[in-house]
Amino acid sequence: MTDSSRRRRGASLLAATLSAGAVTAAPSVDELVRELRLEAHVEGGYYRRTYAAEDQPRVETAAGERYSMSSIFYLLTRASPTGHFHRNRSDIVHYFHLGDPITYYLLHPDGRLETVVMGQDLAAGQRLQLTVPGGIWKASSLGEGALGYGLISEAVSPGFDYADMTLGEAAALARQFPEHAALVRRLTHSSEDGKSTQGGR
Repeated sequence: MTDSSRRRRGASLLAATLSAGAVTAAPSVDELVRELRLEAHVEGGYYRRTYAAEDQPRVETAAGERYSMSSIFYLLTRASPTGHFHRNRSDIVHYFHLGDPITYYLLHPDGRLETVVMGQDLAAGQRLQLTVPGGIWKASSLGEGALGYGLISEAVSPGFDYADMTLGEAAALARQFPEHAALVRRLTHSSEDGKSTQGGR
């Protein structure tokens, strides 16, 4: 099967699930990983880059030249339910597609914690779209639900570059945000701070 036919098949799977009356036919985790060709991400969960603005002019940033935009699928599952704390230089817009709700924890430079739940229950305050400016520490956690996964997309501008993402380290973040130390330790890798060398948007 060619890449283009795989993309069409994955898009058809997603469109069928989002169409009216398709809730009972929601795909399984294995189907999503296979049809969307996802792979494990260093933050936790699964991803695949689906777009980079290769035909558009590059943009200059303080860290160098970047695509104007890139995009990924991102999936959390019961087996991999956490996107660990990390920080990106670029702004990221998140779009909820399907599955169980996902809670985002945003640590702002002034120490403020912002909590946002992405999901389909708009009456309960869940959101279909979330924008996270660059420079904010972010983690995500899959909530309880029948499907056992949550699928989103992310659009990143300027486009993602491995050098622009820093994975959090529990002890250092706990010192920086002492009032949120328990949350930080629960949702952060225990290894030393460092730039990502895997995964990407």
